Amino acid sequence: MDFSYRMQTQIEFGDGRAAKLVDDLSLLFKPGESLMVVTDPGVLQTGMLEPLLQMLHKARYQVALFSDVKPNPRDEDCLRGAALMREQNVSAVVAVGGGSAMDTAKTIALLGRSGGVPREYADGERLYEEVAPIICLPTTAGTGSEVTRSAVITEHATHRKMTLKHERLRPTLAILDPLLTRSVPPSVTAATGVDALVHAIEGATCRLSTPLSRAFGEQAMQLIVPSLRRAVACGEDLDARRAMLEGSLLAGLSFGSTDVAAVHCLAEALGGLYDTPHGVANAVFLPSVLRFNAEAYPVLHARLARVMNFASTADSDQLAVAKLLDGIRAWTAELGIPKLRDLASVRVEDFEHLADLAFQNGSTKSNVRPVTREDYQTLLDETYQWT
Repeated sequence: MDFSYRMQTQIEFGDGRAAKLVDDLSLLFKPGESLMVVTDPGVLQTGMLEPLLQMLHKARYQVALFSDVKPNPRDEDCLRGAALMREQNVSAVVAVGGGSAMDTAKTIALLGRSGGVPREYADGERLYEEVAPIICLPTTAGTGSEVTRSAVITEHATHRKMTLKHERLRPTLAILDPLLTRSVPPSVTAATGVDALVHAIEGATCRLSTPLSRAFGEQAMQLIVPSLRRAVACGEDLDARRAMLEGSLLAGLSFGSTDVAAVHCLAEALGGLYDTPHGVANAVFLPSVLRFNAEAYPVLHARLARVMNFASTADSDQLAVAKLLDGIRAWTAELGIPKLRDLASVRVEDFEHLADLAFQNGSTKSNVRPVTREDYQTLLDETYQWT
């Protein structure tokens, strides 16, 4: 098959690697230049940001701190950050946090240089003309946003999830330090880790998948399934944290140049309407979408079962698929992921609207099996009924 793969991000991975941030920045920016650090209140509370800020000040960089980042980041917050960026004449944006911080930083870097509002880019009304350099230090093993070309932003007025996607949004530098992930609580570790697994599965199986996305995705799956249990059980297990951060990175490299698919379409609909954490929403829908896709592509999903060690090479494809579906449901339950019916905000009367939102998502067409609006309605009903 013909395919292309583009990757412009410099990746630095290792224990304690964040301590060399100033060395990396000195190759890109002169002392005295202004940098914007984008983070969220949770990261601030851990205290992990303070040594990084001290390093930047000691190296004589001007620092503008923006910490008004929410889960499922809002367009209005990005606009405030962009205004601050212009006011402070910021040269680059440094994201320290999870996917919300990184997606917010990408959007600020775009709006601060090119103007406009997120909706104009998501709807193709405005060109991605100029984006400030973006440096990412992920503190969760989940989104892989540190190496992707996209940012997902919620339009506050409509609750619509918008995807901004362009090569110029791909970060200049990604610094992955497993030590930064140790303070993540078990519930967040679980949710972000399942998000990473969904990225790997969809990047490897969607209609836009390539040999590279499949290779990255399958390696990510092999790391994430056994390591996430350990990281949730013991946050100080550095081997597990390291494997999860590597798996999240590989998953980002998998879907970051292809696409996600139906799991994300449903998850983004749920998150947009109810503000459900993205990882939880992905985990809720993963088993039902796998079943739906496996009906049409059993050989492909038997392979996934073997890659993730839910089945062996001795198992028939039919048995391997059954073990995959049972294994994923048991795995997410073991991680403490709630069921759809247990999410307090979810209302059955909203399912038609959720199905519409999922179907309108641009990634619907990338799902390996064609999916209709009615299929989404069925998937919502099925997921809600599971006990």
